Amino acid sequence: MLLLLLLQVSASYFWLGRSEVVTSFESSCPQFFFRKTPPNEALEPENPAWICQRYKNQYYFATLYDRNRRIPVYSAYLYQPESGTRPKTWLVEPELMGLTYPKTMEREWTLLNYFNVSLEQLSKSQAILQDYKNLTGLNRGHLNPSGHHPNSSSRMATFTLTNIVPQDAKLNGGAWNNYEQQTMIRRTQGCNTTYVVVGAVPGNNYIAKGRVNKPSHIWSSACCEVDTNHRKAWAVIAENDKNEVQLLTLGELEDMLTQLYGRDQVSLFDSNCPRE
Repeated sequence: MLLLLLLQVSASYFWLGRSEVVTSFESSCPQFFFRKTPPNEALEPENPAWICQRYKNQYYFATLYDRNRRIPVYSAYLYQPESGTRPKTWLVEPELMGLTYPKTMEREWTLLNYFNVSLEQLSKSQAILQDYKNLTGLNRGHLNPSGHHPNSSSRMATFTLTNIVPQDAKLNGGAWNNYEQQTMIRRTQGCNTTYVVVGAVPGNNYIAKGRVNKPSHIWSSACCEVDTNHRKAWAVIAENDKNEVQLLTLGELEDMLTQLYGRDQVSLFDSNCPRE
């Protein structure tokens, strides 16, 4: 029985995803940011976690997570869309409970049954599946969408609850989906590499009895390298209770986020990415 348990745990470690809670993106997974420059500190929450999202020994994106509100602040990734199936399994992040826990992205069921973790322990550090049950008018909205990734492993890596916010169902399936699936294709024509930072502005409402924040706005920004000397950028923002997406320049989005957060000036990309 003990051998069977060890084999199950070992298989889980090697075959499921790996994520790492790190001290900074610059030193751990800078490749997802234009010129290895993450957004500045103006977006950082009171209790942040920097996560390098890794699956089958490869990094796929980076997430700044708000432990208190149990939603991501932003996710950063490279835009590399290909056709493929959408995963169905949801994962959570054990290391958010503490660095002594496994680095593996795991299913809740695996943690509860093989790692001696209680649902109460897990729920203190992050959103859990129960938080997203029985939603009315809301979806589990990906910040980093699986459809922007080229293969099954990279798409699976996006199915962690640290990459999810409560998103208006009509927006998620309507105008926001149109932006992700259609506008991005048009805008990235001629791009060699497109860096994306997509995020959520915390709101005043919560789901799951006050556990998980419902963002007031969802936003996305992109910086595209056409070649070594030419770049272009764009951005969008949507109120999280309307099926409308507003197309902006990068500079306009940064100014709008600065007003919404009420802190220092927001900077999402290195200064070499055009703001106009």
